[in-house]
Amino acid sequence: MNRSTGLARLPHALRAPAASRSNAVPAGAWWLWALGLATAASRTTNPLLLGLLVGVAGYVVAARRTDAPWARSYGAFVKLGLFVVGVRLVFSVLLGSSVPGTRLLFTLPEVPLPDWAQGVRVGGQVTAEQLVFALYDGAKLATLLICVGAANSLANPARLLKSLPGALYEAGVAVVVAMTFAPNMVADVLRLRTARRLRGRPTGGVAAVLQIGLPVLEGALERSVALAASMDARGYGRTAQVPPAVRHTTNALTLGGLLGVCAGTYGLLAAQGAVYGLPLMGAGLVAALAGLKLGGRRSVRTRYRPDRWGARAWLVAGSGVLVAAALIVAGSADPEALHPGVVPLSTPVLPLWPAAAVLAGLLPAAVAPVPPSASPVDPEEQP
Repeated sequence: MNRSTGLARLPHALRAPAASRSNAVPAGAWWLWALGLATAASRTTNPLLLGLLVGVAGYVVAARRTDAPWARSYGAFVKLGLFVVGVRLVFSVLLGSSVPGTRLLFTLPEVPLPDWAQGVRVGGQVTAEQLVFALYDGAKLATLLICVGAANSLANPARLLKSLPGALYEAGVAVVVAMTFAPNMVADVLRLRTARRLRGRPTGGVAAVLQIGLPVLEGALERSVALAASMDARGYGRTAQVPPAVRHTTNALTLGGLLGVCAGTYGLLAAQGAVYGLPLMGAGLVAALAGLKLGGRRSVRTRYRPDRWGARAWLVAGSGVLVAAALIVAGSADPEALHPGVVPLSTPVLPLWPAAAVLAGLLPAAVAPVPPSASPVDPEEQP
């Protein structure tokens, strides 16, 4: 059953409309949804829950991404996540682990180290417990990367820049350029490899990589020059004059608020910091918002057709927040279910209500507007 047939069976009131410029989900909503899934992934090492989070993110991306260049980067993030898992396992084998184990798998030749390197070893015994612990740890980091890749695939970076406060516009441009470089580079590599394959030329090997790399870098340079020219033509960098006292107050509030948000986020992600993390994050948000409000006075830019947060956008963002909140509560109520033991080895069990909460992350696949099969990029939305 294809996507259109499934949508046709839904009641008309619940059926998601076709995506257009006026009803598209704001980029910030997609990022809140993805960060909610990433926060949930940081609260567990249960491979079943992590796999469920990856499945939820992948299904939503498959159902709601467009054909824009940044939408093709999800596969690269999945490969990066698998690479991270592999590197974590290799490091565990070569450098050992602090996890005690009794099930010996094999023994590598151990390199003798000087006395000042006590606690560090290269080679030696490799146990099943340490490999399982490394697999769980690497899977958690890979899931975080995949959730971020889902946000990159679904959110238009140029529209995300439009929604930033005026005080963060300069920093936002740098972030957006960095975010769009990797997806565009991936698209250029795929395009060049397809062209070489159609011409009967090899696409693998060192020589092919070198021949593909030069056009990719040339295209990136041309895009950078075009972006700089368009920014200059639109008056980028012009600011209004504000009193020094307002400027200093803005800097203090913004910097202090962002530090509070970072400390509060670390507390929420840490195993024992959920008690003080939420109040600290709330105070930081209030201070940062006040600083951004004052800092917006120096920006003279205007927004053309700003994004509007409708009911569907709030449902998308709220589903990610719900998943994160459910996993945080589950980590406090039943930590053993979210962190299966490795000493001794035990089979991970899928906890029912946390798994049901993770499935709430599928809500964007039902409520977000359905993109067309071929979505050309609007020239106005090019970063």
